[in-house]
Amino acid sequence: MSADTVYDCIVIGAGVQGSFTAYHLAKKNKKTLLLEQFVLPHSRGSSHGQTRVIRKAYDQEFYAHMLDECYKLWAQIEKEAGVRLYRQTGLLVMGPENSRYYELVKNTLQKNKVPMVALTRENFSKHIPLVNLDEGHGAVVEIPAGILYADRAVKTAQGQFQKLGGVIRDNAMVTDIKPGPLVTVVTSSGVYRAKSLVITAGPWTNRLLAHTGLELPLETECQDTKEHIYGLPSNEYPGLMKVCFHAGFETDPDHRDKQKNTSDIDILQRYIARCFPGLDPQPAVVESCLYTLTPDRNFVLDHHPAYSNIVIGAGFSGHGFKFGPIIGKLLSELSLGEVPSYDLSPFKIRRFHEKTKSAL
Repeated sequence: MSADTVYDCIVIGAGVQGSFTAYHLAKKNKKTLLLEQFVLPHSRGSSHGQTRVIRKAYDQEFYAHMLDECYKLWAQIEKEAGVRLYRQTGLLVMGPENSRYYELVKNTLQKNKVPMVALTRENFSKHIPLVNLDEGHGAVVEIPAGILYADRAVKTAQGQFQKLGGVIRDNAMVTDIKPGPLVTVVTSSGVYRAKSLVITAGPWTNRLLAHTGLELPLETECQDTKEHIYGLPSNEYPGLMKVCFHAGFETDPDHRDKQKNTSDIDILQRYIARCFPGLDPQPAVVESCLYTLTPDRNFVLDHHPAYSNIVIGAGFSGHGFKFGPIIGKLLSELSLGEVPSYDLSPFKIRRFHEKTKSAL
């Protein structure tokens, strides 16, 4: 493409959300440029690693509704690319039977007719041996849940995007954004223009939005709230179980490796010793992942309040990967001025009210 090329859309950030946004735009025959500040592939953001969970076990029903189509979109790109991205494993959810969150998760699964098995403390060990269920806790198995092969999924979305004529420029850090009827994006490797811009930059979102006079109430953590522990089969390290603490500490995404707090490891060790007596609680490998959080832990999927041709996808709060195909579809619809496929009111910027700072 020449320096005078005007794209239909530029997408900043080639993680799972940006890659699927670019893919959906290219499927609609839109001339699309996908920009990434790091050399691809990399492990500096929130989309790296071999596995992520896919589940409908949510306390908000709108997420479960979106996942109906999301499963179909994952299957569609698997078929297009001839690769396997999803493996059904089932999901075990354990929690206090009298907690609101646990009840809402059960209700969501039941209302959406998701195949599931509810277990009590009395029959738990018959179905789930070698795991201890705490006193007063119940358990639910969501049968269709499973894992997504994360690195492979991102690479596949990018590959399909390129097959459709899309252009990827990595090692291209954005240094300026100039809004207007044509948005100008200045990078370390060139200047690009487009009719619309989609920002899916994870923990770097506010740095980019600063060029447009907007700041969102986003917080970056080296993992989320101190309430959830989850685990999944570990493809990265055969013979090990991947156990994760859905919690963390605020961090600078450019200096994540300087995080020295290890209290989360202590919490995990105590939990594993109590609930998984067959596992060695001493970690063999320790890795971290960046989460970009909104105050309510729901996503941001919206137009910029001052520039209708700038669209923002952000704040995926540690649970956005599984939604990649549907988020990409929605962001592409917003960037093209189409009516979104879903009610996006839970994801609007205006919900933050006074917490959203704007210089516009």
